[in-house]
Amino acid sequence: MNPRPTGKLVRTATGSDLVLTRTFRASAEDVWASVTEPERTARWFGSWRGDAAPGRTIKVQMAFEDQAPWCDMHIDACEPPWRLALSATDEFGAWRIELLLSEADGSTRLQFVQHLDTEEQLGEIGPGWEYYLDMLVAARDGSPEPDFDAYFPAMKPYFIDLAART
Repeated sequence: MNPRPTGKLVRTATGSDLVLTRTFRASAEDVWASVTEPERTARWFGSWRGDAAPGRTIKVQMAFEDQAPWCDMHIDACEPPWRLALSATDEFGAWRIELLLSEADGSTRLQFVQHLDTEEQLGEIGPGWEYYLDMLVAARDGSPEPDFDAYFPAMKPYFIDLAART
């Protein structure tokens, strides 16, 4: 498997957005379940526990990271099956993420957006999200899980170049 980076960098009035897109031959409700139900998120990202609702915080286990750490994720918005906004803060900084779904002609487009305060770590962040979204694709279609080594450091130059463009 030789994955190719797909991320785009969109400059905004408040910073930059890293945007990655995947399309699925499925309903928005089915894709929504893949990104919100704990037993399904466990297949590609990690499971979670807690009382999920806007304004609440859940605990998410990063199942495919070293030592599978748990982290707190705040649910900023939840508008099934179209929009989920999450935020977290850890030793690496603030993470503000949105999952936006749109459906047309039997397919659902998932747009993953990370709102960035700085582009400094884009060379690490971009490949990681490409990997996780391809894990979601594999979990949904039953294909083999991707190998993280095909993403990082291989995709790092692509994302550094995105940040260097003005």
